[in-house]
Amino acid sequence: MFESPGFAGHESLHHFYDEDSGLRAIIALHSTARGPGGGGCRMWNYATADEAISDALRLSQGMSYKNAVADLPLGGGKAVVWGDPHKDKSPELFRALGRAIDSLNGAYWSAEDVGVTPADMAYVREETRYVAGLDEGEAASGDPSPVTARGVFMGMQAAAERAFGTTGLSNRVIAIQGAGNVGGGVCRLAADAGAKLYISDVNQDALQQIAEETGATIVDPDAIYDVEMDIFSPNALGGSINTDTLKRLSCKLIAGGANNQLATPDMGAALQDKGVVYAPDFVINGGGIINIASEISGVYDPAWVDKKLDGLVETLMRVIDEAAQREQPAHLVAEALAHKRIAEAASRKT
Repeated sequence: MFESPGFAGHESLHHFYDEDSGLRAIIALHSTARGPGGGGCRMWNYATADEAISDALRLSQGMSYKNAVADLPLGGGKAVVWGDPHKDKSPELFRALGRAIDSLNGAYWSAEDVGVTPADMAYVREETRYVAGLDEGEAASGDPSPVTARGVFMGMQAAAERAFGTTGLSNRVIAIQGAGNVGGGVCRLAADAGAKLYISDVNQDALQQIAEETGATIVDPDAIYDVEMDIFSPNALGGSINTDTLKRLSCKLIAGGANNQLATPDMGAALQDKGVVYAPDFVINGGGIINIASEISGVYDPAWVDKKLDGLVETLMRVIDEAAQREQPAHLVAEALAHKRIAEAASRKT
């Protein structure tokens, strides 16, 4: 862990193996200064164990930042399950994951992420109370991804004013990478706002369905970077903004729901040099964890969620404006805000 490029002062890293179910899982806790580590569970067929560890570390750090920027009483944690979500799922595997989570005694709360559904998490819930994002239960509100999509769309509208001088998205060309739960939701909202859409995804079935619903034009996954666009919205896996893709992007605004969009930290400065307004991922995509935080409180409150979403957009605009005023990359301004809030919480605990 200490030698991993994703290590960022993490509190702990936990490995779990269950022979009977085949569970291979990692739970990373970056910080619990503001509260228990909160973050989803991702199931992915990683090439190596090091890749799985790196993903858990980076994602959990991102959750610390996301929860702090959204001003939630949660720290940062993340679970990853090493396996093919199309072939390796079973009820017993997720029950074993539930026992793993429960062994941390509330230090980590989980919900669903890439490759995991509310139905999967229902099996986890059979073994632990530290689960949210469920379809049934006293405070359940279901899959949080629609709220994530709504937050991304709201942030995109607001950030468009800085990039184009107007918040309206009518006739704006938006290239949306990813047609899953979040990307698909962004597509629907953007289409309703009158935007012209180009979409890509490796899942052809999801792609066709979204295209039929929204009138979006389908392009190959690699070709999405070459579309003549106003806005690029990455909503798939991380690392989409890199030295190769940045040369190809013609957008003036990047606003999407994917985690870890910048392949390397220097990409933030490169975006700034290119004159691209960047909505830092861990700010704009905080809607889902806001929804989860309301569930964790024990009483789901839609009005509280809406108020927090409005506050999140205000924070996003503060970050973008401060970045422009200070001539600093937006993600560094957002990280500084997160660090400040985490440090303040840590000092209160000592």
